[in-house]
Amino acid sequence: MTDRPRSGLAAVSTALLEMSRQLEVRDVLKTIVASARDLLDAEYAALGVPDDHGGFAQFVVDGVSDEQWKAIGPLPRQHGILAAMLHSERPERLDDVREDPRFEGWPSTHPDMSDFLGLPVRDGDETIAALFLANKRSPSPGGGCGFTAEDEELLGILAQHAAIALTNARLYERSRELTIAEERSRLAHELHDAVSQKLFSLRLTAQAAAALVDRDPARAKGELQQVAALAAEAADELRAAVVELRPAGLDEDGLVHTLRTHVQVLDRAHAARVTFDGGGIRALPAAQEEALLRVAQEALHNALRHSGAGGVAVRLARHGQGARLTVTDDGKGFDPRAVRRAGRHLGLVSMRDRAGGVGGRLTVHSAPGAGTTIEMEVPGG
Repeated sequence: MTDRPRSGLAAVSTALLEMSRQLEVRDVLKTIVASARDLLDAEYAALGVPDDHGGFAQFVVDGVSDEQWKAIGPLPRQHGILAAMLHSERPERLDDVREDPRFEGWPSTHPDMSDFLGLPVRDGDETIAALFLANKRSPSPGGGCGFTAEDEELLGILAQHAAIALTNARLYERSRELTIAEERSRLAHELHDAVSQKLFSLRLTAQAAAALVDRDPARAKGELQQVAALAAEAADELRAAVVELRPAGLDEDGLVHTLRTHVQVLDRAHAARVTFDGGGIRALPAAQEEALLRVAQEALHNALRHSGAGGVAVRLARHGQGARLTVTDDGKGFDPRAVRRAGRHLGLVSMRDRAGGVGGRLTVHSAPGAGTTIEMEVPGG
């Protein structure tokens, strides 16, 4: 490091400061990847955060266009060089990744890569990510790997700070989740107390009006007017609470990120595999975004608690000017007509109400033994 030019040291300092400023996990990952690619003069950089199912919970790339990324297809699995970096403490510096015996190929639309530098990002004894670079822009004069031992040392320093930044961002997000949960609990108690008192008064006033109808109609009319006033107050309190309980993540992170995060939490918490596929969604009116999120949450709840599914897939895609949400499970399914006849709803009524309330449409496809698909479309704005 001491032999690097002053501008190089300034660039390292800038990158480390930028990482420490980020609070959201996704922003931290993007900053790490962009900083590594820029500092080590690489054509491509990527960072993968492993999940517990042989894949990646998050995978961030830099140097690949959105069109290329979409063409590549699904996220990579933990195999080959990626697996080596996740299960080994040492870095990997290769002349040509394609000639390594662990190389297992990539999709035809994947950019061609040769020289390679990668290493695990570790928090203590735990590997929390894998960071790698490919295609050094300034090749080695003598041939071979363009990445040098100095590059490897620099990437190691960057990875150490990346681990700290990523851990801090996760702690921040967890703290924010707890704060939101505490705030929602407080609001629930306040709502219960306020509305319960209003409803109790409403009940007593209605009983008084009923007792007065025959012997004192004028007083009964006054009591009924009081019933109407109390009902209006209760409705106002409920509306205020609903507005306050709008998911904070929607305003701060948008629908795609909020839904992706929700799915990741459920995937970790349940035995069933829960996946999310979404992107390219235009910003939608706030009411439509909230309705999509609530329907997704209700559909996921049903699938994970009642269907016995081994897998649940959530997909959010652009549909005309709006969006289409699809939640599909491979569970035991049900007969929608039998459910309606039995007076059971499985949350379907509230989901249809939410869809209809924002000008959308909800459809349910299910049969015994054939799983269930909930589909909701909204028109956009």
